[in-house]
Amino acid sequence: MSPSPSSAEHDVERSDAESDPIASMVEKLSQAREVIGRELGKVIVGQQEVVEAMLIALLSGGHCLITGAPGLAKTLLVKTLARVFDLSFRRIQFTPDLMPSDITGTEILEETESGQRELVFKLGPVFANLLLADEINRTPPKTQAALLEAMQEKQVTVSGQSLALPEPFFVLATQNPIEMEGTYPLPEAQLDRFMFNIVIDYLSEDEEVAVVSRTTSAVRDEVQAVFSGEELLQCHEVIRQVPIAEEVIRYAVRLAANSRPNQPHTPSYINEWVNWGAGTRAGQYLVLGGKTRALLDGRAHVTHEDIRALAIPVLRHRILTNYRAEAEGISVVDVIQKLLALTPQS
Repeated sequence: MSPSPSSAEHDVERSDAESDPIASMVEKLSQAREVIGRELGKVIVGQQEVVEAMLIALLSGGHCLITGAPGLAKTLLVKTLARVFDLSFRRIQFTPDLMPSDITGTEILEETESGQRELVFKLGPVFANLLLADEINRTPPKTQAALLEAMQEKQVTVSGQSLALPEPFFVLATQNPIEMEGTYPLPEAQLDRFMFNIVIDYLSEDEEVAVVSRTTSAVRDEVQAVFSGEELLQCHEVIRQVPIAEEVIRYAVRLAANSRPNQPHTPSYINEWVNWGAGTRAGQYLVLGGKTRALLDGRAHVTHEDIRALAIPVLRHRILTNYRAEAEGISVVDVIQKLLALTPQS
């Protein structure tokens, strides 16, 4: 019996999806998104925007800086993501006495079976798929810098030898916006390595009731892995193949460029309020994140709205306001929102 027209069309569509990696990834991510959300929901209550931003960063291959007051489940969220994506996970508590070797590893003398002694390199916690740098702003810049090479090059150099980190590799760093005494602000060079700066805020009353009820009961839902590291690496490759119109790329570049003071086409309000604007990486991450957001939304093309939706987490840590802005009560988010309102899309 010959197949019906509808079934024949379905076979053609399926074969087209299998031959087109982008279409295949759109289907895969649209199916996985609901499952990932369900697994995260076993532990994490609310914070949908935060979870979506972290998903976009992981699927894009980017690092995240997470800012929030104590007790808002920043660490729990990162650990749960590691379980959902079946990634090896290590946590470092950053403190003022932490040394670079506490992150990268160190050479120690060990005695061999023949009785001789030799230097053996013991891998540090950075050798993991997902590294949680907890309260990263509580350690001096020298130790913070130990992460720079790892974040950019996916390797560390010890005694002149470069050692590759496991793939995929992500740094999710948390910082506390209060209790600033004894903290060390991250240098701009390191801030620029983070794809997003995600701010976690307090939950609503109903969500907080759900958290308290869940965490004080004897019932524990076990989180299941629904994605693998190999699948994440496939996502990184396919996402870069997603087509994007030049006018959308130009819009992303224009948003970043318009944030830089004292340039020929800089808006007057930027010159008044901003000391330092976003660099080229901002445009790159806006486009890369836009591609990922499109795939998660079931689309194989990027729109201006994808870029606009990611402007705040991408630009928040790349724009430095001045004393005049502070005196007028103008925040970085206010500046970004004005950029979005006044930057033309074409």
